[in-house]
Amino acid sequence: MLQERIEGKWIDAFARVFTQCDVKAGDPVAIFSETQSRPVNVHLAELALLRLGARPFHVVVPSPAQSIAVPIRSTGATNTIGGLKPIVQALGGSVLFADLTVEGMMHAPELPEILKMGARGLYISNEHPEALERLAPDPALEERVKAGMKMLRGAKQMRVTSPAGTDLTVALEKAVVGGVWGFTKRPGTFTHWPGGLCLCFPAKNTTSGRLVMAPGDANLTFKRYLETPVTLTIENDYVTKVDGDGLDAELFRSYIAAWGDREAYAVSHVGWGMNPGARWDSLPFYDKRDFNGIELRAFAGNFLYSTGANEVAGRHTLGHFDLPMRNCTVTLDNQTVVKGGVLQAPLA
Repeated sequence: MLQERIEGKWIDAFARVFTQCDVKAGDPVAIFSETQSRPVNVHLAELALLRLGARPFHVVVPSPAQSIAVPIRSTGATNTIGGLKPIVQALGGSVLFADLTVEGMMHAPELPEILKMGARGLYISNEHPEALERLAPDPALEERVKAGMKMLRGAKQMRVTSPAGTDLTVALEKAVVGGVWGFTKRPGTFTHWPGGLCLCFPAKNTTSGRLVMAPGDANLTFKRYLETPVTLTIENDYVTKVDGDGLDAELFRSYIAAWGDREAYAVSHVGWGMNPGARWDSLPFYDKRDFNGIELRAFAGNFLYSTGANEVAGRHTLGHFDLPMRNCTVTLDNQTVVKGGVLQAPLA
C-alpha cells in the first residue's frame, strides 16, 4: 500500500499547481475541507501555499450525517456547506479557494454564489498524492481544451456511436459548455486537478438514444471496470431501462433505484477526455481508498456520460454515475472530434 506522509516532491507538485493558478505572495487562500478529507492533501496544500508566501487559512466542517441508506460516492456535489453563509463568505472572499472536500464542489448548489463574489476555485481531487503528482497540469492542455469548448458552443447536435451499439444524440442548443485543464487564473471560475475535459450540461429534453457500456468501460461510482455489457435506454434525458444479465447491470439497477429519486436517472453532463497523460488502465494500481477516478474521466478520447445533478436543467440530486467509455465516436454536427476512442485534429 502507498504511504500517506509529507513528501518534498508532493509539496513541489502542489506549489506548481498553485503557481499555475496565479497565487501570489500575500494572497488570502481558503483551504476548505471536512473531517473525512484526506489529511495529507490538506497539509500539502497548506505547506505549498506557505512556500509561495500566500496567506492560507482553513475552513473545516464536520462531514455531514448520512441522508440516505446507500453510500454517497462520486457526486461532485458535496453537501458539506449546507447553505451556511459564513462558509460561502469565507470562500467567496478569498482570491482562491482550494476545495479538498471528499466529493468536491463541482455541482454544489452554493458554488455559483461563491464564484459570483470573484473568487476562483480549485478542486484537488480526493486522490492519493502520487496520482496528483503524476497528473500535474500541462500548460499546453489549456488551448486544446478551449478549442474543444469552442467547437461545442458552435454545434447544434452531438452524436455518439460505438461498435458495442451506442447510438446517442444530444441537442446542444441552450447547453452550458465547460472545460477543465487543471488550473485557473480567472476570477469567478472553477477547475479541478487532475484536469483535461471538454463537456456540456444539456438543457431539458435534449438527450435520447442508447448507451451500451462494454467490458473495460468504467463505473466510477463503484470504482470498477465493467466485465459484462450494460445497455441504458435514454428517453428525454432519463434512463428508462437498464438491460444486462451480469453483475454490472444488477449493481447499476440496485444502486440507482435505492435513491428513490427520479433525478438520479437524468443526464448530468456529457463530453470527452482530453488529457494524454491520463491512463484508462490506472485503476488496478490503486486501492479503492486511494483512487477517486478523475484520471479515468480525463483520459484522452474517452466519452464521458454522467447521470445526476444538472443545474442547467434545474435538477439537483446526490445520486450520480460517472461512466467513461472507450472506443466511441463523438461527432459535433458533421465534424468528428473523437473517432473510435482517439482524439482527432485539431484537438489531438
